[in-house]
Amino acid sequence: MTSPRPGLTLDSASPTTRAAAEARVLDAIDVDALVGDLVDLIRVPSVTGSDAESELQHQHARRLATLGFDVDAWKLDLDGLAGHPDFPGTEAPRTEGYGVVGVLGDAGGVPALVLQAHVDVVPTGDLDRWQDRDPFSGAIRGGGVHGRGACDMKAGAAANLAVARALVASGVRLERSFALHSVVGEEDGGLGAFATILRGHRGEAAIITEPTSSDLVVGNAGALTFELRIAGRAAHGSARLSGYSAIDAFLPVHAALLDLERARNAHPDRLFDGNPLPYPISIGTVRAGDWASSVPDLLVAQGRLGVQLGEPVAGARAALERAVAAACERDAWLRDHPVHVTWPGGQFASGQLDAAHPLVDEVIGAIRHIEHREAGLTGAPYGSDLRLYAGMGGIPTLHYGPGDVRYAHAPREQVQIDELIATTRTLAVLAARRCGAHL
Repeated sequence: MTSPRPGLTLDSASPTTRAAAEARVLDAIDVDALVGDLVDLIRVPSVTGSDAESELQHQHARRLATLGFDVDAWKLDLDGLAGHPDFPGTEAPRTEGYGVVGVLGDAGGVPALVLQAHVDVVPTGDLDRWQDRDPFSGAIRGGGVHGRGACDMKAGAAANLAVARALVASGVRLERSFALHSVVGEEDGGLGAFATILRGHRGEAAIITEPTSSDLVVGNAGALTFELRIAGRAAHGSARLSGYSAIDAFLPVHAALLDLERARNAHPDRLFDGNPLPYPISIGTVRAGDWASSVPDLLVAQGRLGVQLGEPVAGARAALERAVAAACERDAWLRDHPVHVTWPGGQFASGQLDAAHPLVDEVIGAIRHIEHREAGLTGAPYGSDLRLYAGMGGIPTLHYGPGDVRYAHAPREQVQIDELIATTRTLAVLAARRCGAHL
């Protein structure tokens, strides 16, 4: 069968038949299993790069195979990926990683829809900040499911699995195939998505079910990890003036970065209306000195640089390097001891879907049909796998998933069950429509 152009729905079945197929898929959504899956996913402490991350990938592969999906599960060639010129970088130590793709329907055709989620989560932080000191409890209280990854993005992963299960359980036939992608390493650069695209997996359209607070995210700012090495001159603390503190040397550099941040956020894209800082420059770690009574002779600071929509990564790097170099020229110490700038760790380019793409209207239509509301379009100030699917893969991609990103990476991380169910139903209808579900 010849696949229709992306963004177009099949009309080989009558509207009545299509509506009946959609209703059957919706009826097949198992809410108890949906919530249970989310709890089970949270209870696996799949911090980026850990063995538990790989454990979840094996679980996904087994679940999809049991459902009758054609499953491609493979071990990532970490050395080969790291040697690729477009390698997106990593920050967490890693000894292995796995990719999982399941296809339902004609495995030889390009899937009409891909639902994608990452299984890795960020570290928990201070356990005293978590209720009962248990970040991986998956506790249900106050109408929500709580724990690390509840929002970012195991709710999205559970929703994707629920849609896959409903398509099978409903007994509908699909004119075009449906795919589910489960990836690792999103939190520190996008290793899993990078490997998935390089392996050749594609789709006519993709939804990444990251938390979107009920809107559609059609653009992501990028985020580039940088490191600054700033020299001082060591001395005994009692003779401080005979040395020069690397901490003091860092202060004019930090001020220059704040000036750069203001300039880069002066005229943001309209997708970021209401966001006062869509392209932040943040210093995340500062290390200096090795003895309390010594003047520190080295400061190492790492941070992240927000990449503007459509801005080349090389241009963003050059802007920061120019700002640091200018700060060095203005400072007597730094003029003779210039700051060394490098770019380790995760390197997220920006990514965007044209708001006029048919996929946008298709998702909005599904939301209107199921949730009886209008959804807005917005941009996200953080990097994601969207730029890899849309850029490397050439796949029209947006974010739509359960949860409020303000809870992500926080000790109060949670997702509301009502929102999880509603979003899953919307995704199920979208899958039925895009894949031509019929009786």
